[in-house]
Amino acid sequence: MRCPFCDHDHDKVLDSRERKDGSIVRRRRQCLSCMKRFTTYERIEDIPAMVIKKDNSRVPFDRHKILDGLLKACSKRPISTITLEELVDEIEQAAYERPGREISSTDIGEHVIRKLYELDEVAYVRFASVYRQFKDINQFMDELKELLNQKPAEIQI
Repeated sequence: MRCPFCDHDHDKVLDSRERKDGSIVRRRRQCLSCMKRFTTYERIEDIPAMVIKKDNSRVPFDRHKILDGLLKACSKRPISTITLEELVDEIEQAAYERPGREISSTDIGEHVIRKLYELDEVAYVRFASVYRQFKDINQFMDELKELLNQKPAEIQI
């Protein structure tokens, strides 16, 4: 494994943990050259799940795209990366459990937006502003008013 800091290819494993279902192994490593620590994940290589885009094209499921969006929405918010990784794991698991291993981008977006509403309202609004593609400030204000008027269990998504 190459160190992401110094590109050296010798390291030692400090800790290994399996996910509950055994599908992922998380390894904490330390580079033997620069002594910095980093984390790797091992997954079973499998037939990829596909995402059905709004234009009906199909692309391979890419967990990094979802995680990138979540990290942007949760920037400077009190949400741990581990929580976001678990959310992406949920979505990935749902994609693999679907018939034909296909999930629509709309289903992914709706799942993310529901979870963000539960986790952090600011992250929810940030994600919603991109996901819902507000055309003007009035649409954005309507979403905020709806957020203020609803209880978490009653959210309409």
